[in-house]
Amino acid sequence: MSNSNQFQLLSQRRYLPYFITQFLGAFNDNLYKNALVIMISFSSVQILGVDSNILINFAAVLFILPFFLFSAMAGQLADKFDNAILMQKVKLFEVLIMCLAAVGFYVESIELLLFILFLMGTQSAFFGPVKYGYLPRVLNKDELVGGNGMTDMGTFLAILLGMIAGAHAITFQNGALLVSCLVIVLAVSGFISSKKIPSPGKATPELNLNYNFFSETWKIIKYARSNRTVFLSVIGISWFWFYGSIFITQIPNFTRHYVSGGEGVFVLLMGAFSISVGIGSLLCEKLSGGRIEIGLVPLGSLGLTVFAVDFYFAASQP
Repeated sequence: MSNSNQFQLLSQRRYLPYFITQFLGAFNDNLYKNALVIMISFSSVQILGVDSNILINFAAVLFILPFFLFSAMAGQLADKFDNAILMQKVKLFEVLIMCLAAVGFYVESIELLLFILFLMGTQSAFFGPVKYGYLPRVLNKDELVGGNGMTDMGTFLAILLGMIAGAHAITFQNGALLVSCLVIVLAVSGFISSKKIPSPGKATPELNLNYNFFSETWKIIKYARSNRTVFLSVIGISWFWFYGSIFITQIPNFTRHYVSGGEGVFVLLMGAFSISVGIGSLLCEKLSGGRIEIGLVPLGSLGLTVFAVDFYFAASQP
C-alpha cells in the first residue's frame, strides 16, 4: 500500500461496499441527531420543562450510553460471527429504527425521538466493533493505515454532510416529514449496500458468549491493562472521541449564545471541524510512510490542546 494510492481501495469490492455502508450509517446518524438537536437548541420554548442546554447534553448522553453498555457484547459478536452478516443485521435494525423515527416526527413526540436516539446509539455500538474488525481481515498489513485513514475520512465527511442536511432539512416548512423520508431512504440504502460486502468468514466461531455486559466489560479492561500498548491505544482513542464529542455537543449552543449565529454559522463551524479531521486522517498514511506510527499521536494531541485554548480566547462573552 505504501507504493500505491489509498484511493484505489474504492475500486475494490472487498472495500467499496463496506465504505458506502459505514458512510451512509454515519450520515444517517448525524442527519437525525442534528435535526433533533437543532429542533431543541433553536426552539424558543422549553421542551419537557427542561432548558435546551440541559436537554442537548442529555441527548448526547443517550446516544453515548449504549457504547458503554453494549460494546463488550458487540465485540464478542464481531469475533464469533461473520462480520458481513452482522453488518447486514445491524443495518436492517437501523431501517426499523428509522421507521419508528418517522412515527416520532409525525406525532411530534420529543420523548419518543429521544428514545430513538438511544436506539441509534445502540445500533452504532454494535456496528462499531464489526466495522473496525472487518478491515484487518480483508486488507493486507501495509494497507491498514491507508484503509483506516479512508474510513475515518469517510466517517467525518459523512458527519459533516449529515449535519448540514439535518440542519437545513428540519428548518423547511415540512421539515419533520422531509427528515423522516431522508432517514428511511438512507437506512434502506445502507442495508442494500451491506448486502454487497464480501464475507471474510468467522474469526472465532468457538467463542463462548458472556451476556453479562458488566463482567465482560471488566474482563476486557483487565485484558487491555495486561498489554501496555493495547491499553494506551484504548485510552488514546477513548480520549479522542470524548474530546471530539465535547466540541460537537457544545457547538450548537456556542453558535447561538456566544457567536449569536444561526444554523448557517453552526454548519460552518461543524464543517471546519469535520473537514480538518478528514484531512488529518488522509495525511496519516503519507506522514507514516504506510506504517503504523505511534509517534504521530503526541503531535496530534498537542495540536488539539493548543487550538482548543485558542478557541476559548477567540470566543466573545455572551
